[in-house]
Amino acid sequence: MSEKIYVTQAGLEELKREYENLIHVVRQEVIEDLRAARAQGDLSENADYDAARDRQAQVEARISQLDVMLKNVVIIGEGNGQTVQLGSTFTIEEQDTGDKGTYTIVGSVEADPLSGKLSNATPLAIAVMDHAVGEVVTVECDEPYQVKIVDILTK
Repeated sequence: MSEKIYVTQAGLEELKREYENLIHVVRQEVIEDLRAARAQGDLSENADYDAARDRQAQVEARISQLDVMLKNVVIIGEGNGQTVQLGSTFTIEEQDTGDKGTYTIVGSVEADPLSGKLSNATPLAIAVMDHAVGEVVTVECDEPYQVKIVDILTK
């Protein structure tokens, strides 16, 4: 996994916090769980030991994943305010329904559609990228639809 991981500064800080917590807190908890399970005796039929080993594998896998991600991070800004870019917050209006929505384009690691954070790989994000206020673009998906970019917000 050597692909670039696009995150905001806040997203990077969250990844670092998770990594540090796994290394310094969770990993120690797992070691203690393993010690306690070993102290119970026969490991061949010890469910606590099996559970601790499974948790250890999950924790170590996530640590490895985060390590690779942190080495490949690209910090995204807030866009240029002229066109929709990675990091931009923008408002659109669906042409068929008149419904409006405000979204921010982030990398897939930070995507949270319920909070208005769209992955840069979503059809909507792909459609609006590099377009300006007032432009109408077609969102290519199973049932294509058109949206008008109403505003590009700057902080």
